[in-house]
Amino acid sequence: MSEARTAILRRLREGQRTGRMPAIPRAQVPEPSPQTADELAGRFSGELAALGVELHVEASADAVRTRVKTIVGEQRVFSWDAAFLPYDLGSVPMNFIFGTASRDEQAGAEIGLTGCDAAIAETGTLALLAGTGRPRAASLLPPVHLAVVRRGDLRFGMGEYFRDRADAIAQASSCMMITGPSRTADIELTLTLGVHGPGKVIVVIGP
Repeated sequence: MSEARTAILRRLREGQRTGRMPAIPRAQVPEPSPQTADELAGRFSGELAALGVELHVEASADAVRTRVKTIVGEQRVFSWDAAFLPYDLGSVPMNFIFGTASRDEQAGAEIGLTGCDAAIAETGTLALLAGTGRPRAASLLPPVHLAVVRRGDLRFGMGEYFRDRADAIAQASSCMMITGPSRTADIELTLTLGVHGPGKVIVVIGP
């Protein structure tokens, strides 16, 4: 062993014996204080605007159904089953395509319609649980995703959602977190929408 190497190792061993690492206080993450439904809705709306999401806020179930019908028009709608759509949207006459349809029919849909298991105000995120009658592809395959949010499903942060819906999450086939339109960028950082999912997201918030 060379003298230089021996000297280096000796200094390292001495440093280990005498060195002192400063104490690092454990970070304290404060729990978000409870917020009113209006405050949550305001924060959620602001985050959606920053993400480029089209937002409509309606005061009644009838207004929600009218808004959804106006948005959809005559387009083919790849949808959750009627039993899982809020505000009785399954009763609205639309050109529905469900998860039992063929892949070609699903791929031909122009808009996807889903409910929402939670709306995360802090980030503008939609939480969707997939399962029977709630196909994951409805929110991923069509070029436009239309999500209908019940006001009671607003949560401040992810932690609150995971705590409140732990059992439902465990039973779901997958849990999707959707934060605005699908985005991707190449090596030159050129942003492109809609490559890996819908290029447009529309949210309708009901009472």
